[in-house]
Parts: sequence; C-alpha cells; structure tokens
Amino acid sequence: MARALTVKSVESVAPDGDRREIPDGYLRGLYLIVQPSGAKSWAVRYRHDGRPRKLTIGSYPVFDLKAAREAGSKALRAAAEGRDPASAEKRTADSVEAVVAQFIERHLKRGYRPKPLKEAERLLRRYAVKPWGSRKISEIKRADVRNVLEGIVAGGAPIAANRVHSVVRKFFNWCLEHEFIETSPCAGLKPPAGKEGSRDRVLSDDELRRIWQAAEKLGPPYGAMVQLLVLMGQRRGEVAGMKWGEIDFEKRLWTLPRERVKNDRRHEVPLSSQAVTIIRALPRISDHFVFSLNAESPVNGFGKNKDRLDELSGVSDWVLHDLRRTVASGMARLGISLAVIEKILNHVPGSFAGIVGVYQRHEFTEEKRAALERWAEHVERLVC
Repeated sequence: MARALTVKSVESVAPDGDRREIPDGYLRGLYLIVQPSGAKSWAVRYRHDGRPRKLTIGSYPVFDLKAAREAGSKALRAAAEGRDPASAEKRTADSVEAVVAQFIERHLKRGYRPKPLKEAERLLRRYAVKPWGSRKISEIKRADVRNVLEGIVAGGAPIAANRVHSVVRKFFNWCLEHEFIETSPCAGLKPPAGKEGSRDRVLSDDELRRIWQAAEKLGPPYGAMVQLLVLMGQRRGEVAGMKWGEIDFEKRLWTLPRERVKNDRRHEVPLSSQAVTIIRALPRISDHFVFSLNAESPVNGFGKNKDRLDELSGVSDWVLHDLRRTVASGMARLGISLAVIEKILNHVPGSFAGIVGVYQRHEFTEEKRAALERWAEHVERLVC
C-alpha cells in the first residue's frame, strides 16, 4: 500500500532517468508526477463510463500538497457522481481562466499598484480569458495569440495591441516559469505596432484655442474635462477620475492620494480661478465623481467624444496626452522654471532625480499656484 505523501517527501523527491508517478496513499487516485528534468506536477486518475481517465491538476509548487488534495478530492467526487471532471475544462486547474486567476493572485497583486493591476487584469480577461478561457493553457499556440493581436490592429487600435502583447507575454512567461507550459506561444511574436517612440506633438496657440472652443460646444462632462486638461496639464485618467472629496474649494486645491497617481506619491494641484469656475459649474450627478454620467462611475467613452472634438475643432493628428506636453511647453515659453513645471506635472525624473529627490522636499505649492494662474490667464487671452 502506498504511503501518504508529506510536504517533506514531495519537496525532497528526486528525479531519475524516467518519468515517475508517485501515488498518494492518503488520497487514492492522486499522483505526484516527477519528470526527468525535475519538474513536478499533480494528476488524478479515475474511471468514467468504465474507462480509465486522467485529469492534470497543475504544477508544483503552484499547487502544494494541500491544494492538490483539495482539487483531487473535488475531481474524484465528481467522478463518483457520474460526471467526468476532465470534460469540464473550464473548471480544471490548468484552463486558461484558472491559470489567469492564479497569475493575478500570485503575481500581479503582489507586485502591481492598483491602477496598473486593474488595467492588466482587464486586458487579460478580455483578450485571454474571453477567447480561450475554457481551453487548457498548454493548448494555446502562437497562432492563437497572433490572431487576437491582428484582430485588435484590424480594429484600428495598434497601440492597444502592443499593450495586450506586453501583458499576455508576461503572463505566458510566468506560466513557463511555473511549468504550466513548456514553451511560450508569444515566443517570436513582436509588438504589432513596432517599437513606440515618444510623441513630440505640441499644439499651437491657434489649435489650443480651437480645441477649447470645441470643448465648450461639446459641453459637460467631457468638454469640461478637456478644458481642465488644458488648464492643469495633468494626466487624463487622473482628471477623469477626479472626486469631490479630493477638492478643497476654500484652499482652491486638488489633492490626489498616492494610489491615484502614476508615481505612487501624493500630489497637490493648486486650482486656478478658471479651473474652479469650470468645476463649480458642473452638474453634480454623482456624490463621488466630479465627471460622471451616472451616480456610480467616472466618465468614459473617450474615443467617441475625441472624434467629435476633432470634428468640431478641425484639429487632427493629436491625442489628449499632447495637451500635457503643450501645457509644459507653454509654461516654459512664459518663463516658468523647469523645476516648477516638473512639480506641476508630478515628474520625479529630471530636476528631482537621484540624490536631489532624496533631500529636496519643498513642494513648491505657492510657485505652482502662481504658474498655473499665469498659464490660465494665457489660455483665457487665447480663447476670448
């Protein structure tokens, strides 16, 4: 009779020249598979409709002894009830859906901040789980990944395809490292849009005026959001997700908590009188979000509204992030110092990189306020 496996015995079992299946005397039907390479995994053997069947649970140590017994018990229980656990691939531990869930829990949630985590999870669920969720992870081939990426490019979103390529490649590299697969289906696949260079588009004063006036015609919430991007030079996601609780109208200050900003540092943005006027004029649809179409979530639908903005303004070949670069360039033209501009944009690299960033803790609050007021007055002269 086989002995019950222990944590120590599973850990210490050594490979030899042949593939080995070591039965667990505690749970009959559960086996530890040891490859000649030393890789270990778990499987359950059972009978269904009178025929022997095998279900692969997953690799060790992703599945430790306790987890393997729990998964094995569930599979054997299903077989005893007349169901074939191997036929329900979506429920198996090595389905794409199940492995993605493990990747999120064991990797993303341990090393990613909230915003990048949310975006990576969204991309994986849409472009990996949705098309392949019930398939075994080992069945996904290069053609499957290529077809997904080419579909995104064909839909007119090559840069988005690059983002999907990046997160899916990281996922399959993790699967390779944890021995869910022997080769990555992303191997040899280059980013669909090629290497992305940094943009250098700066809008002219005339283009900025036309975009501002088009935003007025577009109206709230999207038009007002674009006008705040022009006035403050902050990131689109930060402005779109602005919350009433972050605004102090008395101090004319917008404070973003560290979890809402890219560099994980609390950021204060003084509000110009023009910015305050725009925010106060917004209908308060949500008690939480400043820019909202309902009571529960911030505004979205940027692509559709950006197309409308282009149509109204007659300005082409630009993206919303170009407003941030335009604000920085415009402030420099007004003679505002680089150090103050970087503080407004919440840039850590540059003037405050390295040892300077360690010892320079001055937040330039009054300097930022004066600069933003000066820039807002410049914009006001342009659009009037």
